[in-house]
Amino acid sequence: MSRKKVIIMGAAGRDFHNFNVFFRDNEEYEVVCFTATQIPNIEGRKYPPELAGKLYPDGIPIYPESELPELIKKYNVDFVVFAYSDVPHKYVMDRGSIAMAAGANYLLLGPRDTMIKSSKPVIAVGAVRTGCGKSQTTRFIAKVLKDMGKKIAVIRHPMPYGDLVKQRVQRFETFEDMDRYECTIEEREEYEPHIRMGSIVYAGVDYGAILQEAEKEADVILWDGGNNDFPFYTPDLFVVVADPHRPGHELDYHPGEVNLRMADVVVINKIDTAEIDNIEKVRANIMATNPDAVIVDAASPIFVQEPEMIKGKRVLVVEDGPTLTHGEMAYGAGYVAARRFGAKEIIDPRPFAVGSIIETYRKYPTTGTVLPAMGYGKKQMEELQETINRSDADVVVIATPIDLGRIIKINKPYVRTIYELQVLGKPCLREIIEKKFS
Repeated sequence: MSRKKVIIMGAAGRDFHNFNVFFRDNEEYEVVCFTATQIPNIEGRKYPPELAGKLYPDGIPIYPESELPELIKKYNVDFVVFAYSDVPHKYVMDRGSIAMAAGANYLLLGPRDTMIKSSKPVIAVGAVRTGCGKSQTTRFIAKVLKDMGKKIAVIRHPMPYGDLVKQRVQRFETFEDMDRYECTIEEREEYEPHIRMGSIVYAGVDYGAILQEAEKEADVILWDGGNNDFPFYTPDLFVVVADPHRPGHELDYHPGEVNLRMADVVVINKIDTAEIDNIEKVRANIMATNPDAVIVDAASPIFVQEPEMIKGKRVLVVEDGPTLTHGEMAYGAGYVAARRFGAKEIIDPRPFAVGSIIETYRKYPTTGTVLPAMGYGKKQMEELQETINRSDADVVVIATPIDLGRIIKINKPYVRTIYELQVLGKPCLREIIEKKFS
């Protein structure tokens, strides 16, 4: 019996995971290639034979998603599997229409076939969109667990943009570990805050092997989701974060709506800066869609280390990259801080942009007069540095989760903006966790 031929559409994350847990040793299917989008410079590579398993001794090629119709016909493909996150529902079905028009079936794999069961308790944190506040929520939960005396391992959603074989299983305990693995800015933004608070972080490519290593040293596994993807591990408690700055998005984006419907707890974050009507719209959508979920209200108070540096100055604001790009936000915490602390002007970075930063603004036109901290590789980090240094700002306000000045050389004064989760009133997220995992 001939094997069914498959293309997996992805962005170097969910696609590799779905292959590893469902297709790798499955003799009913032959994955002829991956297609890639969202992340720069990942097409043209191979999913290496060292990771692909015995059925793929030559590895699996990765092509640009734009070539999908031609690839379906070239390989006589039976199934196209959609496997990436934070896209509108219409986008998902537009890709389905392209696949079906070229003659293939169209498939999405769900939790039953892609979640791995751990031998340890698992708390998973997800969101309905990128930029809702997953990371700060994960850090809040990590502190609660540590206060309970639990030893945790944080497992972060994949961002494998380098040598996939070397990145199969990564363990981060120190800042030097990030240097050793040549982490990008995007990776450092996720790992560094956890490391700073003393947590062990795992990430990589093979999340079955990663889980086996994490289970050796943890009482509880804490899944730190990426974008708005659903967890790779079966959660004992699933906490999902919603954003009232984007009301309605909790029902309009894939797979964020999946998260909303599966959630045990939904955190409505950023209540301190959102309009009351938008907060209540999100609350009503949660109650209508998942009436069994516990709703927790939370704020994201902004702290600026030296706010006096902003007052009366012409300011360049650097925001978290994925929040502006995949998350489609026009601004973030840095912009709010610059306004709050009296910036004379927030300058437009676009006239100073170079290289891939120019392309980022073209690809994500919803980005406002702020600079996304793009850094998917050494060259892009250099272009981010040049864009900042070419600007005529008096001060740079940096709202990335890391100290960007440690990674690139900034030729002007800069100040960092920091934000953490603050749970408001009842129900209390701490009490929910203590009751569940005591």
